[in-house]
Amino acid sequence: MAMLQAARARSLGLPRDAAVSWGLNRAIFYAAAKRGFKGTPPTASGEDAGGSQRPSREVYRLGDEEALRDPNAEGLLFTIGDKDQTPAEFDKAVTLRFGTKENFRTAWEEALRLVGTFDRAALESRRRFYDEVYRPHRDELSDDWTQRFSPTPKAK
Repeated sequence: MAMLQAARARSLGLPRDAAVSWGLNRAIFYAAAKRGFKGTPPTASGEDAGGSQRPSREVYRLGDEEALRDPNAEGLLFTIGDKDQTPAEFDKAVTLRFGTKENFRTAWEEALRLVGTFDRAALESRRRFYDEVYRPHRDELSDDWTQRFSPTPKAK
């Protein structure tokens, strides 16, 4: 999810660092939604439901989808709870799974090419992105990338 969401954001014009932040943010968000959210979500004003003050957040819209961004961060960084999804966090959660930077670059270019075959309206629509891009390709990409790029287990 993170890779395709990042490629989606990049294709819609976000700079690379903001795109990977978006991709990781959306992957975390949808994983939490699938499990059922726990805790109290913060409001954009920075106040949680209990009235305590949290760091300020702003709503950012990419197409018809929204995410909270940290207005105090350098550049455009998305956040869930009190945690910004930084390029370094994306590298830990996603890039390292590919074993080498070259493997990641290859997969990233493949993701960008795939996402680039869809029109802007499909990429701007949360529903169409899921139905036309993510769901039909996720298993095939995951299986292919795992087979080609997963590091071989070290012998004991």
